[in-house]
Amino acid sequence: MDPAGLGALVIRRRSGSEPIRADGETVTTLGEFWSWACSDLANNTMRGVLAEYLVATALGAAGGTRTEWDSVDIRTPEGWRVEVKSAAYLQSWAQSRHSPISYSIAPASAWDAPTDTTSADVLRHSDVYVFCLLRHRDKENLDPLDLDQWTFYVLPTRVLDERCAGQKSIGLSGLLELSPLETGFHGLHAAVAACTAGGAHDPRPGRREAPAAVPSGRESGRDAAAAADRVIDCGAGGA
Repeated sequence: MDPAGLGALVIRRRSGSEPIRADGETVTTLGEFWSWACSDLANNTMRGVLAEYLVATALGAAGGTRTEWDSVDIRTPEGWRVEVKSAAYLQSWAQSRHSPISYSIAPASAWDAPTDTTSADVLRHSDVYVFCLLRHRDKENLDPLDLDQWTFYVLPTRVLDERCAGQKSIGLSGLLELSPLETGFHGLHAAVAACTAGGAHDPRPGRREAPAAVPSGRESGRDAAAAADRVIDCGAGGA
C-alpha cells in the first residue's frame, strides 16, 4: 500500500531539451544543466557513472534510466546481474603522481527502492564484476570518451567470493592474479556471457586474455600492475 502517495517515483528518460522555467518563462534547459554539472568526466563520481553507462551500452541494457541505489549496477535482458567498478591513473585535480589503482569489492546489504527496505544479508549480489580501467596516463590528451583509452576486466562474482571472501578492496595486481577476462569495449558482451556461463574461469594465477570472440584491449595491462599500485592480495584476507 502506498502511504500518503509516497511510493517510488516513476522516472522517465529525458532528452536534455526540457526547459527550466521561472514564472512560466524559460531561463535555461536541462541540457545546459547537464553540461554544467557533468562535463568533468575524469572525477571519480562522473567517471564511475560513465563506466556504468559504457558497460550497460555494451550489454544492451542502457534503455530507461540509471537506478541510483539498486543492489547491482546493471540488469541485462538476459537476466545477468552486473556490478561495475571504475578506476583511473589520472584525476581532475593537480597530482604529484599517478593514482594507485584500487577497486571496492566489499560485500554489502541490498536496499530495495520500491519498499524502502534493506536486506539483512551482507553479500555480493551480482553474477559478474566488470572492473573498468581508464588506463591513459597523459593529461594532455586524456579523453574518457575515447574508448581506446579504457581496458575492462571481467570476473565471475563467485571467484571473489571464493578467493576474497569478506575483503573490501583489491589492487590491480591482486585482480590480475584472479585471471579476469581482459577486453576492450566491443568484447564486453562476450566476456560477460563467458563469465556467467560458469566453468569458464581459469584458476591459474595471472591475467587471461579474452577468448577469441572477445577483442582484447590495446594494452596488455601488465604495465597497469606496476609497483606503484597499492596491491591488496586476496590470499591475505581482509577486513
